[in-house]
Amino acid sequence: MKTTTKLRQMLKSGQMVTAPFVLNAMHAKIAQSVGFDAVYMTGCGTAAERGFPDVGLLTMTEMVANAKYIANAIDIPVVCDADTGYGNPLNVQRTVREYEMAGVAGIHIEDQVFPKKCGFFEGKQVIPQEEAVQKIRAALDARTDPDFVIISRCDAYAVTGWEDTVQRCKAYIDAGADLVFVDGIKSPEDIKNYATDMKDLPRMYNGDLMSTQDVAALGYKMMICGSTIWLVYKQVHDSFQELKNTGKVNPDRYGTRWDVAGLMGLDEIYELERRYGVTEVPVA
Repeated sequence: MKTTTKLRQMLKSGQMVTAPFVLNAMHAKIAQSVGFDAVYMTGCGTAAERGFPDVGLLTMTEMVANAKYIANAIDIPVVCDADTGYGNPLNVQRTVREYEMAGVAGIHIEDQVFPKKCGFFEGKQVIPQEEAVQKIRAALDARTDPDFVIISRCDAYAVTGWEDTVQRCKAYIDAGADLVFVDGIKSPEDIKNYATDMKDLPRMYNGDLMSTQDVAALGYKMMICGSTIWLVYKQVHDSFQELKNTGKVNPDRYGTRWDVAGLMGLDEIYELERRYGVTEVPVA
């Protein structure tokens, strides 16, 4: 079954889809190995891995390249950050086609001015509602797989207020978006207001202010969980600091090369080598 169809079925099942943030294919394989049914390719994390803050400095090509590696590594749906669609409605159409060809199950496109900023950063600006609606229409017209999920992200809360955010989200669903995603939610009260004021809209939440169980109880269709990438930063930072200070990292901090190699499919490589008569080349 196509991962797009898998995601569609999950969204219709009545059970909330929980997708942890992943920066790369390795993180995606870990998420699948512990039992997650979907993952989310973070734009913030993709930018960070390339040495940039999340302020719209990465190109669509760079984002799609990461998405392709992730989608090829796992069998579960990948939902991706597609920023603003990287331009006007015509650019959005190419963006949709490129992500579709990369093998992901869905994307979200936001209503920020390009270049965008992380939803939690200051200095965001949003485009007019009708312009955002046209981008949604263009995205829907561009997809070749009807199961490919188009999520409309709204960043208006911090810019034009909650009333405008609600109005925009209703317009985005009316235009045909499969889900709405209000970013920049900062409190449990915000999460509840989001659920109450948009109770009739299919909604996605990004954050870690409530447990997945509590968010699901509020009727959300999807939750993406970003705390996983901050954990990566903290663990790597602290292990480097320990190595610098003591000359050694406590083995309890890490797994083994064999843990990682096994997850990456080393045993399957050995089996293929046996099948095809591949042998090691002696060292001269």
